[in-house]
Amino acid sequence: MLSAIAILLTIGSVIYFSIFCTNQIEQKVLAKQKTADEQSQTRTTNTVVAPGFVEPISEEIEVGSEIAGKLKQVFVEEGEQVLKGQQIAILENSEFEANITNTKAQIVTLRSQKETAEAKIFQAKNDKTRIANGAKTEERREAKVNYESTLPNVENTKREFERRQKLYQSGDVSREELERAKNVYENSVKQSDVQKAKLNVVNSDARKDDLDKADSSIRLAEMQIREFDSQIREAETHVRIAEATLSKTIVKAPITGVILRKRLQDGETISPDNPKGIVTIADVSALHIRVDLDETDVAKVKIEQIAFVVADAFGETKFSAKVVKIGQVLGRKNVRTERPTEKVDTKILEVLLELDKGQTLPHQLRVDAYIETEKTL
Repeated sequence: MLSAIAILLTIGSVIYFSIFCTNQIEQKVLAKQKTADEQSQTRTTNTVVAPGFVEPISEEIEVGSEIAGKLKQVFVEEGEQVLKGQQIAILENSEFEANITNTKAQIVTLRSQKETAEAKIFQAKNDKTRIANGAKTEERREAKVNYESTLPNVENTKREFERRQKLYQSGDVSREELERAKNVYENSVKQSDVQKAKLNVVNSDARKDDLDKADSSIRLAEMQIREFDSQIREAETHVRIAEATLSKTIVKAPITGVILRKRLQDGETISPDNPKGIVTIADVSALHIRVDLDETDVAKVKIEQIAFVVADAFGETKFSAKVVKIGQVLGRKNVRTERPTEKVDTKILEVLLELDKGQTLPHQLRVDAYIETEKTL
């Protein structure tokens, strides 16, 4: 009997304790809800309260690469300040550098070959002019003198040969002497004929085949120059493209700001198709508060109105701000307060506040914004 009574007392104690704890939890929830309601009731009609979160003035920028490749080195770390144009990272680019060096050497060779072709044109044109104009007066005079100087020798050797013929017929000279005189005469005639031919050449008009040959040499050299010009232009274009590609292997900061996140390390691959870049950067020289303004308060808020924000992490500290931008389209909530009285189906209008200079808050921190609708700067 006593044991049964003890068991009943124990069960009763447990039930009482459970009811007591449940009441305590309910009282805390009601107290929290009452506090929120009291805050809502005690705010003046010229103050609008709305939730928001902290973001940089520039929003977040994913810094990636315009070309695919492997990262040779990433120069920055998270939290580091960078200037616009500062190197963020560099991709492997030795292949591009070698390509540029080889192509530039090829251009030097092509230009040298072009200069040789231009020299050939100059020489061919001079040859054509000389052929077309014929021999100079001095050349003609010299050729005439050389020819005329052979005539006396021809005449003398001819007389000597005729005299030896008569002596041979009379038996006074041998046949060998006659043949020797004949050879001397014939050689003198040949020498005279050579000089006469030269005289005829310098005195004759330009030969068509010689002119055609000179024209052919000029055309060939001009064609070579056009080919060299084309090859040089192509190589120069190749160099420009390679240099442009090489410049894209160097990733630079698009703005002055802070590295919020470092996503890739040395040796990892990067592609333009990857939505996530090498690093995430933002301008934190000023901070914005992106506020979810309830649709019922839209008409109350104007540009330049004074505001302040508070955050649970900073207690009762107020951070002064002002309204700098008001959205034009209502949408769904961006910030959830998780409070029991929160209406999740309410339409909101995005409003942007700018914190006064010298104030800092962590990026993406959730805050409550208080906009004083009757106070402007």
